[in-house]
Amino acid sequence: MEQMLAARLHVPSRTLRIEEVAKPEPGPGQVLVKVEAAGVCLSDVHLIDGTLTPLLLPGDTVTLGHEVSGTIAETGPGVTRWTPGQRVVLYAGEVRDGVTHTRGVDYDGGWAEYALSAEDALVELPGTIPFDQGAIIPDAVSTPWGAITVTGAVRPAEAVGVWGAGGLGVHAVQLLRAVGACPIVAVDPNPTARERALARGADLALDPADPALSERIGAATGGAGLAAAFDFAGVPAVRAQALSVLAPKGRLVLVGLTDQPLTVADGTRFSYLQQQILGHYGSDMPVALPQLLALVQGGRVDFSGSISGELPLARAAEAVERLESKAGDPIRLILRP
Repeated sequence: MEQMLAARLHVPSRTLRIEEVAKPEPGPGQVLVKVEAAGVCLSDVHLIDGTLTPLLLPGDTVTLGHEVSGTIAETGPGVTRWTPGQRVVLYAGEVRDGVTHTRGVDYDGGWAEYALSAEDALVELPGTIPFDQGAIIPDAVSTPWGAITVTGAVRPAEAVGVWGAGGLGVHAVQLLRAVGACPIVAVDPNPTARERALARGADLALDPADPALSERIGAATGGAGLAAAFDFAGVPAVRAQALSVLAPKGRLVLVGLTDQPLTVADGTRFSYLQQQILGHYGSDMPVALPQLLALVQGGRVDFSGSISGELPLARAAEAVERLESKAGDPIRLILRP
């Protein structure tokens, strides 16, 4: 049986190892993809450090990686829509029996030489878009896109705030600019992240510790406050701060994941102002991926600046460490099998 390399996480001990495993074979309705690029996400870090635990994983070990691009290597029985050699981006998950299973969490992902996919859980990658940029669209780009266009339902000229201008938040700034939000306020304690947000289209970038933050947001919004605020940090203090500067009928969209409780300090004010708190997870891949690929191809958004470095698959642990320690403030690191 043919072997391949894969970065496997033993969940009970939270141990990541590069292992030789059997190269998978596509079954009915499946395709096998030769991986060309795989993104390293903060969710991967959280799986390794124990903050996140797979809910639906059979067994105790999984190949990580939910941001994956590559070429079709083989097709399983009955697959007619794909042919070997086609460039593709894999969805970050699949719906099985009505339940969303996340790639690289609930089943084997793309930190490997090859990855399996259901034939309807991937999309063609145009030849003009490099594999590294294609790989990060599921999650790093599509999650903020879904949060902005669907959950947060941002309209042109609405005032918005983005808390956390890291791997997802910096893309949120670009996408908010593309949909016409105005003004766009980025909030991040890291000066590099604030500068990056301004370079990507934020109108204002603030330190959350700035005692004049709420006055500055008030001045930028003509006293109205933010129509929508997005928490990409998953931090209770961020949520409290965002709620304090929301406009009447404003929405707070929770994108960053945390197991910490959510507190609304003044429930009467919250209800009187008819504000909303909305949970967000992932995106509707069949809708979001073609939209985003069209925007990239049409020159509306450019994610080339988001690739902060590439490492071979064998150095996956190093990539995780760099993301965890924020060494060099990476947006997205890419593994190349």
